[in-house]
Amino acid sequence: MTQINLRTAPGHQVLAAAGKKALRPGGYTATEQLFAWANLQPGETVLELAASFGHSAIALAQRYDLRVVGIENNPDSVAAAQKNVAAAGISERVEIIEGDIFHLEKVTQQFDYVLAEAILTMQSAPGKAKVLAGICDRLKPNGYFLSHELRASGSDLDRIYQDLSRSIRVNAKPLSLQDWISTCQTAGLTVERHSAGPMELLNPRKIAQEEGVSTLINMCFNMLTQPVMRQRILAMRETFERYRDDLGYVALYARKEN
Repeated sequence: MTQINLRTAPGHQVLAAAGKKALRPGGYTATEQLFAWANLQPGETVLELAASFGHSAIALAQRYDLRVVGIENNPDSVAAAQKNVAAAGISERVEIIEGDIFHLEKVTQQFDYVLAEAILTMQSAPGKAKVLAGICDRLKPNGYFLSHELRASGSDLDRIYQDLSRSIRVNAKPLSLQDWISTCQTAGLTVERHSAGPMELLNPRKIAQEEGVSTLINMCFNMLTQPVMRQRILAMRETFERYRDDLGYVALYARKEN
């Protein structure tokens, strides 16, 4: 991983530097729920947004015998992902390309599924609408959008947004469950199934359960030996705990309307 400025880097990069693997608000549980709903079949096609180093695209292709295209805007990440795909020996089934989620029209083919996790949360209302419109265009008729995002509710959303953005260093705008469903509907995506749960990104028990005790120990060691990292992660955890009744995750399984 490229050296990052721990004081200013987005929260997910700080957590990755600490050794955390599951960087989504619902962890592996929410992602697995999406795959169970989709009932993925060999030969189907998936477009993954923000593919990073290609690990999830590779895992999808290997586990379900799919064809996966990952789009990523960081050229260094694209280069690393392409090397990872080649090392896995599945270049004929996985392609990682450099691109912008706001310009999905540059991806010419259509897919059975589009997968996006913790992507829309970081966009403004117009940004969410633009990305969702692009997703809808990239889906085949009756194709499905698999979404896993941060959920927020409560009477003082502006304060939640401010505190959340301050701690994770990203201008996050999570929605309520109903607002996520409505936003998808406006874009032409009908939510057929959904689930919601608590925000457990920094719950030690959840980390040990999903990622292993070794990951939890590694994170604790890195936090103990790197004061700035410790400060950032504890600040994030404090924010999550302060709004534990208002923050959580949502998983959405939405069909493209014909």
